[in-house]
Amino acid sequence: MSTRVSEILSWYESDCPGTLANLRRILGHGTLADTGKLVILPVDQGFEHGPDRSFARNPVANDPLYHFDLAISAGCSAFAAPLGFLEAGARRFAGDLPLILKLNNHEMLFADGNPTQAVTATVEDALRLGCCGIGFTVYPGSAHATTMYQQLRKIAAKARLAGLAVVVWSYPRGEQLAKDDETAIDVISYAAHIAAQLGAHIIKVKLPTENVANPDIRSIYDELDVHIESAADRVRHVVRNVFGGRRIIVFSGGARKVDSELLEEVRAIRDGGGFGSIVGRNVFQRPREDAVALLSKFMAIYSDAT
Repeated sequence: MSTRVSEILSWYESDCPGTLANLRRILGHGTLADTGKLVILPVDQGFEHGPDRSFARNPVANDPLYHFDLAISAGCSAFAAPLGFLEAGARRFAGDLPLILKLNNHEMLFADGNPTQAVTATVEDALRLGCCGIGFTVYPGSAHATTMYQQLRKIAAKARLAGLAVVVWSYPRGEQLAKDDETAIDVISYAAHIAAQLGAHIIKVKLPTENVANPDIRSIYDELDVHIESAADRVRHVVRNVFGGRRIIVFSGGARKVDSELLEEVRAIRDGGGFGSIVGRNVFQRPREDAVALLSKFMAIYSDAT
């Protein structure tokens, strides 16, 4: 085990050896093994956005086995997906790749200004499939947020007893949040901190923008000369707000972008002290060779090779 991974594991002082071993499996797998950096492939978009929005650009991606193979070939740290996708390939790829079972999901057929997620799998499913961890989404800002927080705490406690790592997608949404404010720097920082307080080992958030949603927070930034001008500054601020950087936080790739924009974001995550990327659509919507090449560039940046 590298000194850096040993340091990261030391932050989780209340966890049992099983949970630490599973975190170690994730941190010790793939191209970035033992660097303290992660690149995770999440493929929950078929449920979250629908198969046409998710897979029409690359129809072979409708096959769950395609994503297992892609994650392995590209040297990803882990593969995260809902129950159906993992059940389709967990036996064939048993032991080849750390798996994270997404335990709740949301669909787009019913529009709701205050979204919530349905619990669609269990900790027992994660154990049966040989997973290293469970994933769970919360929507800070939604009228249903407190229900999701309570669900997460019960599920996270059960997962930790079973020795599983807890990965939390923390995505601000709700009627009182303007669309632009969902990725505002103060809102993303708050969402990341909430996930840490709820017991997440690994936190997934969107990259924050320079927008500040709350005037009182803008006043604090101005008074204290908090720098949020560059993407790296904003990543650094979010990392600092997650227990002083003592929790693993990774940033999503978001909607489809060109390679140069994605690589610029990855450099900002690296330079701001982020722990890596959890990127789905920007990978699996590309032809396989292009996806593997792109992920290789991500990993080279996180390895400080470029």
